[in-house]
Amino acid sequence: MRKKGVKTDSISTFVGPDAGIEGVLTFQGTIRLDGTVKGKITSGDGTLIVGEQAVVDAEIAVGSAIVMGRLTGTIAARDRIELYPPGRIAGDIQAPVITIEEGGLFNGRCTMTPRPETAQKDRPLPGKTVSVPKTTAN
Repeated sequence: MRKKGVKTDSISTFVGPDAGIEGVLTFQGTIRLDGTVKGKITSGDGTLIVGEQAVVDAEIAVGSAIVMGRLTGTIAARDRIELYPPGRIAGDIQAPVITIEEGGLFNGRCTMTPRPETAQKDRPLPGKTVSVPKTTAN
């Protein structure tokens, strides 16, 4: 089932509803969890999808997280966190973009962090005056 606004590339790893993992899970690309996971989940730029049947108790650091199942723990996402019904998050979340669709349940602390600065670091802010040294013609 594809949710409105959910952008997922092809899923490279799938953990089915009859599977369970305990420990450290590191991945690249997109992973979908429909089973039980307990521990730590990490990926630099990857997308984590917590399916409707999933039960996850983990410390999570990923590029993006899409939650439709039950998740207890912390999520730190570099890009975004999306929560869709019947999804439930109990814990702290942190990302530049956080969306919670009606029917999703979130209990915890939420921190919206700015996206990592890139080339905009050297740009002047709107309304800010920039001094340019005058040159004289000889």
